[in-house]
Amino acid sequence: MAKKMTNHEVADQPHDEEIIMQAEIVVSESVEVQAEAEVIETAKAELAMDEIDQGAAEGHEGEAHHNDNGDTAEIKESIKAEKFRESLRIAEALLFASSEPVEQSEIARRMPDGIKAVDVLRQLQSDYEGRGINLVRVNNRWLFRTASDLGWLLSREASEQRKLSRAAIETLAIIAYHQPVTRAEIEDIRGVAISKGTLDVLLETSWVRLRGRRKAPGRPVTYGTTDTFLLHFGLEAISDLPGLDELKSAGMFDGRLPPGFGMPTPKDDLALTEDEDPLEDGEADLFDELATQDMAEDQAETEAVAEGEAHPEDKSQAA
Repeated sequence: MAKKMTNHEVADQPHDEEIIMQAEIVVSESVEVQAEAEVIETAKAELAMDEIDQGAAEGHEGEAHHNDNGDTAEIKESIKAEKFRESLRIAEALLFASSEPVEQSEIARRMPDGIKAVDVLRQLQSDYEGRGINLVRVNNRWLFRTASDLGWLLSREASEQRKLSRAAIETLAIIAYHQPVTRAEIEDIRGVAISKGTLDVLLETSWVRLRGRRKAPGRPVTYGTTDTFLLHFGLEAISDLPGLDELKSAGMFDGRLPPGFGMPTPKDDLALTEDEDPLEDGEADLFDELATQDMAEDQAETEAVAEGEAHPEDKSQAA
């Protein structure tokens, strides 16, 4: 038997259905909002991962590029070092093969591109320092020579040491500091005349050479020093000669120098100066012959004097 609904219950039924529908709408909207939020979060997460992947890729590319640059620099340095080692061997071979000092320009001509001859020679000089032979420089020429402290091991004959006279030493000093200089200029500086044998002795030692002729009346011969002079006195260049201050500190001057006294800067350029003319062909050989004759005459005269002093009775008998 059906229950009969009251008016109040009939009135409340549509209202409950409306509430249920509104609740369903709210729940549906809430679900949609949550789904959208999840989609947004997922998109953000994917974007972040893409950025991370892109940054990592760029980082790998940068690292690879850096490594490539580093490898290239290492290769270049390796090639340069190999070229330098080869240059050392070339310079060493040239110096050993030559019987005369080798010009630096000649060594530079044989060097590979980008290699400086002076750097190679300085390194080679350092490598041979303290060994039985040393690499030395004389002006712009280089040569190997026996270490100075071992020279006695190779000496088989005792060479006669000829002591230079005071006049010869003074003349040599004037030529070294004032070159190119003539005989008259030497005498003017010394204040006395030079004997004929003084310059001959210096020429014989090969410390002094004939440079040319002065462009002046009489065209006098000019004199200068040689590489043998530098080699004997252990100088790399003529500019290594001591200056006025160094000579003072060594006690060579007593301090009573005239006002304005000075010393010229020594130069030994092979090229002739503006006031010099070159020697004519064969002229230097002629001077050498004359110097040899003068030396022979002086030697004969000295021996004759010594023999006369040793046998004075012969002179008395002859008288």
